[in-house]
Amino acid sequence: MTRFSRTRRALVATLAATGWLAGAGVHAADAWPAKPITLIVPFAPGGTTDILGRIVGQKLSEALHQPVVIENKAGAGGTLGAAAAARAPADGSTFFLATIAHAIAPGLYKSLSYDFTKDFDPIGLVAITPNVLIVNPSVPAKNVKELIAYIQANPGKVNYGSAGPGSTEHLAGELFRMMTGTQITHVPYKGGAPMMADLIAGQIQMALETSPSAAPHVRSGKVRALAVTSGKPSPAYPGVPTLSEAGVKDYEMITWFALMAPHGTPEAIVDRMHKELQAALAAPDVKARFVEQGVTPGNMPPSVLAGYIRDETRKWDRIVRESGAKAE
Repeated sequence: MTRFSRTRRALVATLAATGWLAGAGVHAADAWPAKPITLIVPFAPGGTTDILGRIVGQKLSEALHQPVVIENKAGAGGTLGAAAAARAPADGSTFFLATIAHAIAPGLYKSLSYDFTKDFDPIGLVAITPNVLIVNPSVPAKNVKELIAYIQANPGKVNYGSAGPGSTEHLAGELFRMMTGTQITHVPYKGGAPMMADLIAGQIQMALETSPSAAPHVRSGKVRALAVTSGKPSPAYPGVPTLSEAGVKDYEMITWFALMAPHGTPEAIVDRMHKELQAALAAPDVKARFVEQGVTPGNMPPSVLAGYIRDETRKWDRIVRESGAKAE
């Protein structure tokens, strides 16, 4: 090695140590994105997570001038998609639409190949929405009290569907079972859309589905809405009470959706994506579609969202243990 080479290497090391090269990552991020972006949706097409992912993905694509390609990786209550996202390069080419199901999963599964609170960097909260207690029209119950009476008269014969073990529908159903003392059987699917198809067909009798997936079928009369799981009634379901108002006192559950990146994604890219996400959520057409679906846009910076996710993971670990829910 020449003296010049040794001197140059020493200079680079000194500049790096003193932070002079710290801006290199920012300049690299200036050119981002230089290629299409993948948004991993961990549930099947047609379900709530997929609906929201496509609405937001379209807006992000317009703002970033690159296609945002939705990649559905369904299975195991959303954990297969999460595992794939955790393994993806942390270079801004892949993002992940996480849900409350991913805060539930650590308490439900004995082992996961990723750590939800450590292997992802939060971008921003996309939306929150209540779940909706819906039944097939053949069920002879017009309200929650009649449904509970029907279940009690047919113990073990009423099935409720979910988007998979550990999904929000699964735990919402377990809370309902626990708080009402009824015997209902969990039937897991690989997403909200196939579950809804079977509910409409009468293969299962009830579900506590997320609002965007349920809303069009409630409006069409293919399923009947009996209650929402939020603390207050939802404008998307006029005249439909909360579960607490309907007799299951203090029942409350809100489903949330958050945009995440693999841990280690450059901070400049995280900041840019957060900015574009907030702009997308503020767009009049997106707000109108969210209102139609019974969804409230999120507004939470990455640092606050990180704390919220940690709190949610601890809370659901406790609820899973108390309910005795298991991943089938």
